[in-house]
Amino acid sequence: MSAPTSLLPFLRAHRLAVVSTVRAGAPQAAVVGIAATDTLDIIFDTLSTSRKYANIVADPRVALAIGWDAEQTVQIEGIADIPAGDELAACKQAYFAVWPDGRERERWRDIAYVRVRPRWLRYSDFSQAPPRIQELRLG
Repeated sequence: MSAPTSLLPFLRAHRLAVVSTVRAGAPQAAVVGIAATDTLDIIFDTLSTSRKYANIVADPRVALAIGWDAEQTVQIEGIADIPAGDELAACKQAYFAVWPDGRERERWRDIAYVRVRPRWLRYSDFSQAPPRIQELRLG
């Protein structure tokens, strides 16, 4: 994995992530359904009434853990935002390609879409000896 885009197949092979946010100095985590864009942005939907949404609005720094099976994982630290306009439309398109049932949730009154732009990624593969570990810094 020499380029950030080499992580894309791994990210797209996984549909779930644990997202961690912080509120008043306390960590909070939740499992979310994700989609990865060509630029490695991670998209998920949530309710605007949820703790994670309030946490992201208050402090957009988040961490994600993706792919804990087969002793392979990607950890991501990034900045989350709530896209609007054309950016929101592009995020929804990427999300609905992975989660077609998301179109039904799109009609929910309090649905919101979150985009995480990675700043740091760490790929770990402990299924081989020695383990393969690679860190990437973006932006």
